[in-house]
Amino acid sequence: MHKKSYSLKLIPLAILSVWGTSAPVMAEDTDESKESLQVISPVVVTATRAAQRSFDLPVAIDVVTKDQIQDGQAQMTLSESLIRVPGITAQNRTQMSQDPQISTRGFGARSAFGVRGVRVYVDGIPLTYPDGSGQPGSVDLGTMQGIEVMRGPFSALYGNSSGGVLQLLTENAPAGHELSAGILFGSYDTRRENARAAGTADGLEYLINYSNYSSDGYRDHSSNKKEQGTAKFRFNLNADTKLTTLINWFDQEADDPLGLNRNEVRTNRKQAAPSALRADTRVSRSQTQVGFNLEHKINESNSINLITYVGNRKNEQYLSINQLTAVGRASSIDREFWGTDLRWNNKGELLNRPYTISLGLTYGKMKDDRLDINANNGVKTGVLNRDEENIATNSDKYIQAQWSVLDNLDLHLGARRTKVTLEVDDNLLTVGGDNSGRVSYEKTTPVFGAVWKVTPSWNFYANYGKGFETPTFIEAAYATAVSTSGPNLGLKPSESRNFEVGTKAFIGNNTIANLTLFNIRTEDEILVQENNLGTVSYMNASKTKRNGAEFSVESKFNNNISLFGSYTLLNAKFDEAYTYVVNGTPNFVASGNYIPGTYRTQIYGEVAWKHQASGFNTAFEARHNSKVYTDDQNTESAGSYTIFNIRAGFQQKLQNWRFSEYVRVENIFDKDYIGSIRVNDGNSRFYEPAAGRNWLMGLNATYMF
Repeated sequence: MHKKSYSLKLIPLAILSVWGTSAPVMAEDTDESKESLQVISPVVVTATRAAQRSFDLPVAIDVVTKDQIQDGQAQMTLSESLIRVPGITAQNRTQMSQDPQISTRGFGARSAFGVRGVRVYVDGIPLTYPDGSGQPGSVDLGTMQGIEVMRGPFSALYGNSSGGVLQLLTENAPAGHELSAGILFGSYDTRRENARAAGTADGLEYLINYSNYSSDGYRDHSSNKKEQGTAKFRFNLNADTKLTTLINWFDQEADDPLGLNRNEVRTNRKQAAPSALRADTRVSRSQTQVGFNLEHKINESNSINLITYVGNRKNEQYLSINQLTAVGRASSIDREFWGTDLRWNNKGELLNRPYTISLGLTYGKMKDDRLDINANNGVKTGVLNRDEENIATNSDKYIQAQWSVLDNLDLHLGARRTKVTLEVDDNLLTVGGDNSGRVSYEKTTPVFGAVWKVTPSWNFYANYGKGFETPTFIEAAYATAVSTSGPNLGLKPSESRNFEVGTKAFIGNNTIANLTLFNIRTEDEILVQENNLGTVSYMNASKTKRNGAEFSVESKFNNNISLFGSYTLLNAKFDEAYTYVVNGTPNFVASGNYIPGTYRTQIYGEVAWKHQASGFNTAFEARHNSKVYTDDQNTESAGSYTIFNIRAGFQQKLQNWRFSEYVRVENIFDKDYIGSIRVNDGNSRFYEPAAGRNWLMGLNATYMF
């Protein structure tokens, strides 16, 4: 049995080994073939806040392109396209009552709601709130041109974050005008319609997109529907000044099947937890956000950038609080938020060597009106557990610079001073007394790095930095996993020291490879203390460590064949034993235990082919994840899995019309596996089963005029 299991785990590695055996036949030695097979390094803006080739930067940063986000995808969750990026865990929960679980190098793996430890932006406008929480479900993936994914120390220059940065970039408008529409069908009565208009006229670029999605879901009690809209307008005021306005809106309703225990998974993996049906657990949420990005070029050496945004979010979640009855509660948040980022950019020469420098100020504020009301059979009873205002602010100052000391040596450095304040104003003094309180966190996080350009096609880099991550309001909401307990404002921020080395290389004319090694030490890591039927309390661990490696390689061959592979190795462990108490019972966590929710090994491989003459394209994907522990004590785990997917499509152009058709089949061998887990669930309902074999089919039509 062990030999067979080990052999299955090597299947994805065999796919990646293609690059090691195929180099001699990659391309014919002609100018034409070199041009057609050339692999280039993408241009990114996230690492240095200025457009620059990712190959020349001392950071681990990858780009997910438009076709990888949209072609043959439902375009509903970031987990669809982020799985290919090394260092990123993006788990599809097979239900949409919560955002997908996204973590980088283990940061954010604890999250029960939304995204933690990873900052999210759209065109420089934050989707991460001042307290560090983020809800990327508001992103309209049907309008994305690409996603820049940065890991490592330089992420700290974006503020209250330890793990990484996701920068989503919306498409630019075409030179003419386009109208398009599409429809998608799939398993579980999945359906999505979308309509779009885009174009350029008289200095105005516009893009407007609307989509309507619905699905019954793979599991019982997991139906969902979501309406979404995005509007982007860019005003070219003059040759030196541009103003971009971005409007995002969505409205969503989704049932929550909750997690299952091990026996329930074995009995019927599609079932909802019994308590989910009794309490009718579900969520309804909506959000509208408007952002402005003003770019002005003062002269050849100086420019300024002003970003402002404002928005409102409403979220009402029905939760179960008793496994054996229909007793539950409704937790609602009405949030207003706004913020601004002002940055000055300068470039010139220092000692006859070129440099760039950016100085910035940011401020953000969010105010939540929060209610928690008892419910029975999914209906509110009117008995209040909580009525309070939660206010969070952040005020930051940062500096970032690059200096080309030599022709083949660049230095990068920066620092950010972050201050985050959390304030609770309790309006319900009859339950638990006055739970009002206030706490502030301040920290300066320096980073520095260097890249040595050994040859024009081979770089080495190293960097070091400190990370800082404060508790979010969700994490500070409960002192214990009881809905009537007061807030836990005694939580400390986690602080980390991050070291990273890596190399990037072009191999021939058609292959690019990246390798990164990292070492992270964290104190006061914020972890789940108990997850009890929707009420989650958090605590500080003492010390944790993360060591690992990330590798990716991309090649293009003759006949429009391309290969891509990525590999992640992560050893995320507790570095010091500690004991914590839940309901009077001590729980011992041994040094060397794995941090729950982190996968030791993740592998992604893809073989793709395009037939230009017919407009046909297809790709075969393989994905492997190692087992993952569910709790701090490592008493249970979800097993490893390897799944395979396939996608195919056609594109045609007829006069002013452009058509595309596509089909996607996921988990083609119908593998049973656990897609995500609920860390430290108090009732051992850790598991959220993933879907078996499922399919999507869609078509789009565009008229250009």
